[in-house]
Amino acid sequence: MIDINLSINTDLAREILTGFIKSEITRVGMSRAVIGLSGGIDSALSCVLAVEALGKGNVLAVRMPYKGSSKDSLDDAQLLIDQLGIPSKTIEITDMVEPLFKLDPQISKMRMGNIMARERMIVLYDQSEVFKGLVIGTSNKTEILLGYSTLYGDAACAINPIGDLYKTQVRQLSRAMNIPASIIDKAPSADLWAGQTDEDELGFTYEDVDKLLYLLVDQRYSPQEAIEDGFNEKFVNAVTTRIRRNQFKRMLPPIAKISNRTVGYDFLYLRDWGT
Repeated sequence: MIDINLSINTDLAREILTGFIKSEITRVGMSRAVIGLSGGIDSALSCVLAVEALGKGNVLAVRMPYKGSSKDSLDDAQLLIDQLGIPSKTIEITDMVEPLFKLDPQISKMRMGNIMARERMIVLYDQSEVFKGLVIGTSNKTEILLGYSTLYGDAACAINPIGDLYKTQVRQLSRAMNIPASIIDKAPSADLWAGQTDEDELGFTYEDVDKLLYLLVDQRYSPQEAIEDGFNEKFVNAVTTRIRRNQFKRMLPPIAKISNRTVGYDFLYLRDWGT
């Protein structure tokens, strides 16, 4: 298998991403941000970047546990809140989602997870209005490409500073930005049910899939070329199927075109209006 190096220049990435947050928020006349802080590495990195870009008084961290959420995740989120010295809120979603769960005794874990993710989105956007700040996204490039997120749930945000970083690159930048080791080193999990981990659910490791995604997406390899370079055929086919199947999650809903300037096709950029 060919050697694939996903290392990034962390100083440069830090400068670009903090600049992105500051410019995107200030260009719409705002100065604050709201982040759902789960205790995981992705939300931790987005939070640290936002604090560096906007100042600690301008970033609100919101913890949104369900009754089955991991105490370790709550503790790790609080550890980062204390380290950064930022304002925070803890809003439990149990009483919000349980009535919907109870409508169907056969409800699956997947449905419950999606409901919880979307309830957290509702809470975040409500706090966005209270705090007068934009919601910062926490999905990395690996998750976005694989569709490993809930549409209008954890995928919902106003801006996303880490969406072009693979999971392994998120880890690298997190170490450079002094995120607590307990957050960086634990098994990635959406914490939607007890014992759930990302890699168990996906069926492969982030380290392996990041290398394959880099070839397929960044280097424009065909699936067959990736197989010829040493990747397992079943693995390649499973990943490419996920990428294709989840394209709808990576774009706004298509609009049927009947005019000369259709939103999303011809009317694309705010700079067209002088910004």
